[in-house]
Amino acid sequence: MGKVFSFKMGGNMSDIQNTQPTRNSMNSGFLRSMLANPGILLACGIVICIFFFIYPFGKTIIDLAMVLYLSVSMLILLKVTFTKRAADFSTFPQLVLLTTFFGLAINVSSTRNILNNPVTGSGYAVNMAGQSDMVQGICNLMHVNDNVVVGIIIFVILVIVQKIVISKGADRVGEVTARFTLDAMTTKMFAIQQQVSSGAITEDEGNKRIADLQQEIDFYSAMDGSTKFVSGNVTVGIFITIINLIGGIITGVMGGSQAGDAFKNYAFLTIGDGLMSQLPALMISFATGLLITKNNSREFLGNQIADQFKSDGKVYYLIGTVLLGLGLVFRNGATVVLFAEGALFLFLGYSMSKKEKSEEEQKIMKLEEEKQKQKDVKSATEDAAPLAKVDLLSMEIGFNLTPLVDSSKGAELLTRIRRIRREEALDLGIIVPKIHIQDQMSLSPDEYVFRIRGNEVGRAKLKIGHYMCLNTGSVPKDRELQGEATVDPTFGMKAIWLPESKRVEAENAGYAVVDPPTIIATHLTEIIRQHAAEIIDRESVNTIVENLKETNKIVVNEVLNGEHKYTYGEIEAVLKNLLAEQVSIINMVQIMETLADYAKYPRDVWFLTERVRESLGAQICAQYADENKELHVLSVNQSLAEKINANIQNQPGRKPMFALDPVDDRNFMSALDANLAAVKEHGYLPVILCPGAIRLVLRGAVERIISGCAVISIEEVLAAGKNVKIISLGEINV
Repeated sequence: MGKVFSFKMGGNMSDIQNTQPTRNSMNSGFLRSMLANPGILLACGIVICIFFFIYPFGKTIIDLAMVLYLSVSMLILLKVTFTKRAADFSTFPQLVLLTTFFGLAINVSSTRNILNNPVTGSGYAVNMAGQSDMVQGICNLMHVNDNVVVGIIIFVILVIVQKIVISKGADRVGEVTARFTLDAMTTKMFAIQQQVSSGAITEDEGNKRIADLQQEIDFYSAMDGSTKFVSGNVTVGIFITIINLIGGIITGVMGGSQAGDAFKNYAFLTIGDGLMSQLPALMISFATGLLITKNNSREFLGNQIADQFKSDGKVYYLIGTVLLGLGLVFRNGATVVLFAEGALFLFLGYSMSKKEKSEEEQKIMKLEEEKQKQKDVKSATEDAAPLAKVDLLSMEIGFNLTPLVDSSKGAELLTRIRRIRREEALDLGIIVPKIHIQDQMSLSPDEYVFRIRGNEVGRAKLKIGHYMCLNTGSVPKDRELQGEATVDPTFGMKAIWLPESKRVEAENAGYAVVDPPTIIATHLTEIIRQHAAEIIDRESVNTIVENLKETNKIVVNEVLNGEHKYTYGEIEAVLKNLLAEQVSIINMVQIMETLADYAKYPRDVWFLTERVRESLGAQICAQYADENKELHVLSVNQSLAEKINANIQNQPGRKPMFALDPVDDRNFMSALDANLAAVKEHGYLPVILCPGAIRLVLRGAVERIISGCAVISIEEVLAAGKNVKIISLGEINV
């Protein structure tokens, strides 16, 4: 204890004093914390407003509150003026309520102060020692002391303007705007979702627009109620002013003043108090009307007005001429004013006309410069044509098809292409590149061509203003229509062209009616599916793997950075082999895991592809099964399978093949052709089931005979398990 005692006594008193917080530092810390926390500051302000209702503050406090009320009202009005969109000022409805509450509290407190401090005397000997200086100042500014009746008339006019014109108009506009905004909510939401689905905007942009729309809805819903506070504030102000005047007269008479003097003195103070409460309220009302009537433009109101009033100088010439004419007619003191303003309008008209002419000349010069630049670019492009980059996926169109991609005419085809790219990415798992669309003068006006890496992969002709009508077998003979014969470019079905006027007739007859944008979109979808293996490249493989790394980092590291790591070229080769047989690569996790499992074996892309197919067996079988999960197949005879397996030729780096003797080869082709034809006659998709050892080479032989025939292995069926039921349609045998 002694050590503790000596420590306390041994210190310097100044040091001890410095360690204690002073009253000033505590107060400054409290103020800093208040300013740093607006929520606490707002709560304290509301509590103070309540005290204004119940506690008789002196004139100094009332004057401070009146100045603050006036300043806040001006601040809100100017803030509204410089707000671009109404919904951007989202706290305005709450501010209207708070300022209304604050203004009423001041009005009540000021009324109490007027009635609690008797006014005695008359003329220049009036004693107003306890009255608010702000109230007296506004009255002196408007010379109410000289003529009370004029002050009353000004106050009444001010109230009528605020009540009938501004508040009522803002109330009506707020109500209508809220109703129309809520009514249009569903349509706007649907439009945003459609844009996201079509790929016109990203999902993040769509979420941002939905959030902005919700903010707008919440704002106008709140404004519909807040305008009632503004209107109610004016009504209450009128009653307070009348009560204030009557109570003041009674107080003055009871205090010994004459009735006339009491009326004049208290009318002076009542008008001042009313003006001090109604002027800020008028600014709030005006700000409310100004904010509600704003449009959704991203420009400031001042800029919008300036842009719309400086567009035509002829209007100012006309106004200036009319003012000069009135000056000649009046021939009195107003002539000078009319001449001055008329000359000003003529000068403005001259300036705007000169500016319009200058802008027009600049536009012409700019167009000429752009044309020259286009010529230079075209010349440079022609010179560098051999070095130009070849687009991965492109489309060339004839002159008559350009409206389909013209944004000013709807660009319906562009919207469909965005949707196709998104849908194929979700279906096949590949990243479909942007399609470069350009007009080509070498094509016929109604023709289009698809190219992959510059090579043509599809071509067809359309008839703008006509519909392609396909008879899918549901059109009776007696209802067949006559039209220009054509062929569906996607599936090769026979069809006819009919004008738009016969569309309904064709639909009623049972034809499948297709418009030109749908024809191109369907053709493009099939081309992407058939040539997916040509579209994918190392860059897109890298993008797919990087996206996969975000959710499956371990398997990606094992494949790319493991002991037996793969190159992007090897992964690309496996994915190309899968896509070449219409196998979706959307399940990249399973594909990468299979590659990791077989990384230690000799690296052969054909071997790896077969192992990946086996792991995707359930997906592949489901792709060819019907709605009952039944898979109708042609099986390969065991002796034929053994003969094919014995004759497989493997060459390093090449796809395996098999070579039978000429007689067996002819017999095999004939049997294969006959069986596949029988399957098609029964309406089934041709699917061949064989042992996994010969699947790859058998697929190579089959694709030479028939396109669209699938070859699956027994191992893939076993991987599907109970998810699919095998139905045998026959056996291929030599």
